[in-house]
Amino acid sequence: MIVFLPTDGVMLLLLALLLLTVRFVLARPNLRARWRSVFADAGAASAAVVLAFFLTIATLDSMHYRPELPPGPNGARAYSPTTVSVFDTLVRDVLDAAHPERSYSEPFALREFDKTTIVTESGPVRDFQPLKIAPRAESASLPLRGLAGGAAGLLAAFSATGLLVLLKKGPRREVLRRIASPSGERFAPWLTFTALLTLTGVVLAVWPVCHPLGTDAVGNDVLYEALKSLRTAIVIGSLATLATLPFAVTLGMAAGYFKGRVDDAIQYLYTTLSSIPSVLLIAASVLLVTVFMDRHPEWWPTGLERADVRLFLLAIIIGMTGWSTLARLLRAETMKITALDYVTAARAFGVPHARILRRHVLPNVLHIVLIVTVLDFSGIVLYEAVLSYVGVGVDPSMSSFGTMINAARSEMSRSPMVWWNLAASFLFMLSLVLSANLFAAAVRDAFDPRAALKRKGG
Repeated sequence: MIVFLPTDGVMLLLLALLLLTVRFVLARPNLRARWRSVFADAGAASAAVVLAFFLTIATLDSMHYRPELPPGPNGARAYSPTTVSVFDTLVRDVLDAAHPERSYSEPFALREFDKTTIVTESGPVRDFQPLKIAPRAESASLPLRGLAGGAAGLLAAFSATGLLVLLKKGPRREVLRRIASPSGERFAPWLTFTALLTLTGVVLAVWPVCHPLGTDAVGNDVLYEALKSLRTAIVIGSLATLATLPFAVTLGMAAGYFKGRVDDAIQYLYTTLSSIPSVLLIAASVLLVTVFMDRHPEWWPTGLERADVRLFLLAIIIGMTGWSTLARLLRAETMKITALDYVTAARAFGVPHARILRRHVLPNVLHIVLIVTVLDFSGIVLYEAVLSYVGVGVDPSMSSFGTMINAARSEMSRSPMVWWNLAASFLFMLSLVLSANLFAAAVRDAFDPRAALKRKGG
């Protein structure tokens, strides 16, 4: 039975917006040229490959359903009370990996990290107990499996490259030269794509017989939790950014266009909002939401649905409280645009204000909206980690980088130290945020008029 969660709609909306953006850009030569300059940057193109890889994982983790149970005595259809995603099924059922253990275990270990006492025929014995996956791991050769998986990933990368060359129009030798040449603009993204597929092949090969990044305090596979945290980060970053736009664009343009009392009122609103510490404002809003949800538990039949609604509302709260910076920028840019001759002429001819804003002002401030939203995405991802770290972020039962870092706070101070939970969350969050920042920097250089003038002047 298909289960549609609120944040699943966010992922669906994000994919739809990406497809519409691609179609919109391809129909306009000017925009095509600007986006071509974005992807001509080696760092931005490689970052786009990493972001696409993470988005694929998040999309698979956003397709939820409840498995069908065996029919009862009367033949009635019944469904499991547990909601799972396609990603869960692929990892745990198809790949047969990431099964939970009792407690901590180091990466690639065969025994638990802590000693436990078991009762034997000769009496109590305290020792490092074997993991549940140990029998399967002892009968497999990890290096050989890793080499075979890496070779399969490398073969898949070269096969995809060959298919791209066959489908590409124009001389195939020239296409191959642009891909394979280290000085070519396509070499960096191709190398990143090949490295990702090779690494994926290695992980898929060894994951069924070990825990590549170990397990946490309750025995959950750390790699599995980190991959599921990608969805949380992408959802909260995308939804919070989308929630920011209506307030920032509408109020910022209105303040810069109408000026006077409208400008004073909007300035007073976002100045007051900016004067309140954002962490305290978001924490208070999240606590109100939590109290409301605790009073109406019957509205959400499963814990996953409750956690998902909290994630959805948290992203909305972050977006509704973080629009002031973009609104200030749009106000200043709108004031500049309204002083131009064509806007003055439109007013003199009696063109309605709404039409002037839609036809003359909005298209000229869209580059600021695009630059700021892309730059803010990574900041919101880090913001979620901070909020979850202090206990006012996502539901503790939901995988997120902040939850992993919060758990690692006590793990780093224990002896012996458990370091792999923090290392995994740091590695994946760094990859996501760094990729978003590199891509955002290229977008800013391509769409910022001042940057374009500097390039021409240089």
